[in-house]
Amino acid sequence: MFGFWKTWKALEARGIMGINRRNADYVLKYNKRSLYPIVDDKIITKERAIAAGIHVPQMYGVISTEKEIDKLDEIIGGRNDFVIKPAQGAGGDGILVIADRFEGRYRTVSGKIISHEEIEHQISSILTGLYSLGGHRDRALIEYRVVPDQIFKSISYEGVPDIRIIVLMGYPVMAMLRLPTRQSGGKANLHQGAIGVGVDLATGLTLRGTWLNNIITKHPDTTNAVDGVQLPNWDGFMKLAAGCFELCGLGYIGVDMVLDQEKGPLILELNARPGLNIQIANDCGLTLRTHAVEARLEELKAAGVTETPEERVKFVQEMFGHVTAVEG
Repeated sequence: MFGFWKTWKALEARGIMGINRRNADYVLKYNKRSLYPIVDDKIITKERAIAAGIHVPQMYGVISTEKEIDKLDEIIGGRNDFVIKPAQGAGGDGILVIADRFEGRYRTVSGKIISHEEIEHQISSILTGLYSLGGHRDRALIEYRVVPDQIFKSISYEGVPDIRIIVLMGYPVMAMLRLPTRQSGGKANLHQGAIGVGVDLATGLTLRGTWLNNIITKHPDTTNAVDGVQLPNWDGFMKLAAGCFELCGLGYIGVDMVLDQEKGPLILELNARPGLNIQIANDCGLTLRTHAVEARLEELKAAGVTETPEERVKFVQEMFGHVTAVEG
């Protein structure tokens, strides 16, 4: 028991945030329950982002009832590729990614050939709430298929890598690149076997990786190094993440973004209860950074001023970028 206590005190000294602290000091404190639907429903998130001029994958259509499944052909039109996902899904479950058409059928991103009827069945399963939070009835969203930037070709397996940035009151505090693997089935989901790679907030340069709770330097499928990769348009990602505070009103969120080879940085979704594995990927605790932001907020409040998203990004890049005194 003493050994456990000693270990926990050592982690606490490094600023490692546990789930209880995350829930009590950040999720409950900064996230109003009334605002959760904005981030828990991808359609609502997307509509608000579009209205705010924030870039997201284009929405082709929404299917809300079994009868509306008949509109699928009209929504897809002549497109060869698209994505179908549950509006209130979590962890990537229920998402169907169509990469091409083949002889009157469809080819998924993994190469599987499926029929139109199978797609309709998938939509029907989404509507019943099979993949939704709490099992409630859901809606199916049909949208643009993101094509990852070529920078990821050597360090990702099949699917779309994404970037998760934790944001406190509009201040990005930590970033991670999530890379799909064969084990994760091409999904950027750490719990299913994707890789988490820390990212330097100031430069967008990738740091070390974590895979299945082990520290790694190379992708298990491509064998290429995951560290030292310069992510393009990094300031664009940072400004997008910072602006999501105004978008949803929630003070503690995870912002998930992708880099499309033609459209650049796009917001995929927001998360009101972001996980804590990002600390392992960055070899750094969240608490020291969140405390620094809270101290900054107190200073600004006393002075009667607020900062723009650009000013917030500048502050965190100077404070947390590279090696800083804050992290010891």
